[in-house]
Amino acid sequence: MEQERNIIDMTGISKTFNGVKALDNVHLSLKKGSIHALMGENGAGKSTLIRVLTGAYPFESGRILVDGQDVVNTSPEMAQKNGISTVYQEVNLCPNLSVAENLFIGREPRKWGMIDWKTMNRNADKILEDLDIHLDVTIPLESYSVAIQQMVAIARAVGFQSKVLILDEPTSSLDEEEVQKLFGLMRQVQAKGVGIIFVTHFLEQVYEVCDTISVLRNGTMVGTYPVEELPRMQLIAKMMGKDLDDLEEIRSDVSFQIEKSGTPLLEAKQVSRLPVVKPYSLELHKKEVVGVAGLLGSGRSELVRLLYGADMADKESQIRFQGQEVKLKHPYDAMKCGLAFCPENRKAEGIFPDLTVRENLNIAFQTRQGIFKLIPKKDQERFTDEYISILHIKTQDRETLIRNLSGGNQQKVIIGRWLLTHPELLILDEPTRGIDVGTKVEIQKLIVKLAQEGMGVFFISSEIDEMVRTCSRMIIMRDGQKVGELTQREELNQEAVMKAIAGGEGEC
Repeated sequence: MEQERNIIDMTGISKTFNGVKALDNVHLSLKKGSIHALMGENGAGKSTLIRVLTGAYPFESGRILVDGQDVVNTSPEMAQKNGISTVYQEVNLCPNLSVAENLFIGREPRKWGMIDWKTMNRNADKILEDLDIHLDVTIPLESYSVAIQQMVAIARAVGFQSKVLILDEPTSSLDEEEVQKLFGLMRQVQAKGVGIIFVTHFLEQVYEVCDTISVLRNGTMVGTYPVEELPRMQLIAKMMGKDLDDLEEIRSDVSFQIEKSGTPLLEAKQVSRLPVVKPYSLELHKKEVVGVAGLLGSGRSELVRLLYGADMADKESQIRFQGQEVKLKHPYDAMKCGLAFCPENRKAEGIFPDLTVRENLNIAFQTRQGIFKLIPKKDQERFTDEYISILHIKTQDRETLIRNLSGGNQQKVIIGRWLLTHPELLILDEPTRGIDVGTKVEIQKLIVKLAQEGMGVFFISSEIDEMVRTCSRMIIMRDGQKVGELTQREELNQEAVMKAIAGGEGEC
């Protein structure tokens, strides 16, 4: 019966930030020797729950038991003493120190008050050999790849006799071969009886290495399931809050027909940024709204950032715009070609919070004009008033600081900024996130209107229903690669999109 006792029992955990419930009465249990996936979309509460467990955040109510004993971790150091170790995507070790030093930092063997280097290196070799890791422990950690550094971080946790290992997005920067090596190590750690909490957005990896899945949504625990009892499509439905038995195609008062004609506006061939985005090819014509669908972490944003030059594509990538091959090494190159990009994180990458609505709206047009062709203030005011009217931007006046506007109105200013440059292709990454329903509908109608007038649009949204009623076709992304495309209007319904995102149709 001892084997069956949970290593971790979190019950009734609640955490509030500024009056908003980040966790609401959450329960999570972890068994000895289990690899337990913690799944959920962005903002579901995964990171908050981990920080509560590891002592980085206090919690208002609930209880945490480790091996049946009540614990209150007030810091990550205390959590580690209680047998809980965490390995993050960004390895939190000291790259300039040797592998052995990283394995034993803070607990170095000593002889006559001095570090016993011979013993430390020998013990480091033993820890790694037990996990089938073969390294020179005397050289700096930074000499090794990110994958090897993560393995050293896991080995350090094992050396600490950890009962629980939390892996937070450990595979995001790894190629397939490195992922398999990491999985092999996870299975060895599992065999030693360590419980592993695996946080990832990669569905295929969950079904390859995990035995249990817990799903968080909006700060609440949806449920915990054996992997074999939760097919991919049901997992996605639980993460997104959709009812598979009652899926209905959402109708809109917007009706439109988009036809492909002539040379593609944009043509991409074998575009990649390994290992994050695997090679893909696609076309987009004028008057098309092409959706890019997939779970967070599937590569949606990374794909469109390559098309805009916000991230550098691998050298084998080819992009043609209006029939001409282009090299997009920088967003300015894309802007000159006639592309525009509204990024996902408007606070960090979209708005200039200390500038006015007028300054924010005109800044891209001014950049395109160049610093020696300053736009007269009178023209700036005219442009701003025009787009305030067209987009129904609610602001006291054009000189109001943009940080004082609501999120939806900030988004409208960003869209207006790019429309002022009269782009041929508009890329919208989560343009309706965090804004009210009425403004969402306005933005969706605007997208369709722009396409009807001849613009090409890439549209990314986590809300499948708005993509269904806005897009003419959808590209499906999963695990960093394009895995499918829905090209017929009748195919564009929530059930078809969710099936395509889930993949493994025989298992759905």
